[in-house]
Amino acid sequence: MTLPLHGGDLAAAEALWGRPAQGWLDLSTGINPWPYPLPALAAEAWTRLPGAAEERALTGAAARRWHAPGPDRILAAPGSSALIQALPRLLPPGDMAVLGPTYGEHARAWAAAGHAVRRISSLDEVGGAAAVVVVNPNNPDGRTLAPDRLAALTGGGRLVVADEAFADATPEGSAIPLLRPGLVVLRSFGKFYGLAGLRLGFAVAEPALLDRLTAQLGPWPVSGPALAVGAAALGDEAWTTATRARLSDAASRLDAVLISAGLTIIGGTTLFRLAEHPLAGEVYQRLGRAGILVRAFADQPSRLRFGLPASEGDGARLRQALG
Repeated sequence: MTLPLHGGDLAAAEALWGRPAQGWLDLSTGINPWPYPLPALAAEAWTRLPGAAEERALTGAAARRWHAPGPDRILAAPGSSALIQALPRLLPPGDMAVLGPTYGEHARAWAAAGHAVRRISSLDEVGGAAAVVVVNPNNPDGRTLAPDRLAALTGGGRLVVADEAFADATPEGSAIPLLRPGLVVLRSFGKFYGLAGLRLGFAVAEPALLDRLTAQLGPWPVSGPALAVGAAALGDEAWTTATRARLSDAASRLDAVLISAGLTIIGGTTLFRLAEHPLAGEVYQRLGRAGILVRAFADQPSRLRFGLPASEGDGARLRQALG
């Protein structure tokens, strides 16, 4: 079976299993199923080109939320995927290392830009790489590394990319407070805040590096509505605190469902769980036929990744399908 590169591909799922009568229960992404409530937006957010004041409101809120040295160290982009594509173009083709197994877009983007990509299993294998990418917490197994270990890799002109797409639930593990030349931290907005369709992401780095990324993205990279929603959400301390607790509880409940069905939990974050089963391929097919999409991996055929069910009914549906 040809597996999709990313989660959320319901068209491919329907081509394989047909459209379920109950509708799809999509557990194939690590997106918060309880999104941030959209605030009322002024009409100008839709009708005017985004301005510097709106950008500063967003980067200021992000700097306060993540304890960054200042808003001038933060660049907003139309999703962290755009930054993943842009970063390899900042360096001439050369040797680079990706700590894996991990999210595949990093290696694909660096290879497409002409770099020689090495997939390493330990930071001890970095060697003379001109660039290093570490997803922290890792996708899909949730592995975490101490941020000072990542910061220590900088120096000698090396670019160190810390992809913290899933770090909002565990802010103590962020490398942002340790920011220094050569370190760039990527943050996703859509996952923790549950608004992936907004397409908003961030690079946190020294101003000189952000200037080069800005040149790659061009003017007005982020829409007015995304600037406004992002500023409101990042400034909402009460929602953030409550959501961290809610996600932790939901992940524990999902673990119980998976364990009771004979799967072994081997990792994950509070936004997704990674489980292992000797017949994972058959489980994937059974769930697909029941209208439940999860994430399978061609290079790790015994593993499945599960997102969080949004309701008790969704959890019961998953439990019944797992048998």
